[in-house]
Amino acid sequence: MLATRWSRPFSDPEWAFEVKWDGVRAVAHWNGSELTTYSRRGRRVGETYPELSVLEGVPPCILDGEIVAFDAAGKPSFGVLQQRMNLRRAGSAAAEWPVSFMAFDLLYLTEPLITSPWSRRRAALESLELPSPFLVPEPVLGDGEALWDGVGTQELEGMVAKRVDSAYHPGTRSPEWRKVSRVDQVRAVVGGYLPGERSRMATFGSLLLGLVDGERLRYIGSVGTGFTGETLRAIRSALDEMTTADSPFHDGGDVARTAVYVEPSLTALVEFKEWTHTGKLRAPAFKGFTDNRWESLTWDSEGPPEH
Repeated sequence: MLATRWSRPFSDPEWAFEVKWDGVRAVAHWNGSELTTYSRRGRRVGETYPELSVLEGVPPCILDGEIVAFDAAGKPSFGVLQQRMNLRRAGSAAAEWPVSFMAFDLLYLTEPLITSPWSRRRAALESLELPSPFLVPEPVLGDGEALWDGVGTQELEGMVAKRVDSAYHPGTRSPEWRKVSRVDQVRAVVGGYLPGERSRMATFGSLLLGLVDGERLRYIGSVGTGFTGETLRAIRSALDEMTTADSPFHDGGDVARTAVYVEPSLTALVEFKEWTHTGKLRAPAFKGFTDNRWESLTWDSEGPPEH
């Protein structure tokens, strides 16, 4: 179940409010002896996060939540989590960049719970004694504006509001869940890159971003900041295997003539200041790659709210 974007914080006694974690969404299936964790795309991710391998002493259940890594200051960091999103490095990375599973919903416990209201699912979740690194963050009931003040003070990503009587709708972006972001972010499709200059001649200058609009991508701008030297080289290596002669973008999208196009399979998380009146990102910065299916990142779902 996914949340719809909401433009501002609010308070309402019929709603519960939770911190919006800067991590990766996941669902954990525990059968009493084996734990299988799935990404939003349905991919098994247990090898990447071996510390999320057991729920000893907990009855069979299905948890919905977020895999989160924390930086040196104790704040959730998608950048740190990126260090764990490579299977080949999982063994050594687990000790250096440990993760937690922030469990915020319970979908099964002796019986399916998705048709039950959030309040019942939440009570059942809180009754479980989940072992570390599984955590159950406490929601704020009714007073979303108070939580929002805390989100701002702690410089967190945002908050999610949920109707206390809402059922769980798998695969649906429902208005019964609302997300309010402190920093604007967009998940976009990488459709190409611009060649680099000077110190970036061997890598790239910026990634060309788009959102699915009909049968092609609508160009929303390029991002050239937020990369380390290591990520620049790794990304360029991946791009070289994806190049194509055909542009995945609509004609007339202001794409530079020097662009090199790639098959639209990579999806990136980007922070930005605001949308321009022409539907482009202002001051974007790369945060990392996501596991979203590129076809799901549409102009209607990810574009500016007022479009």
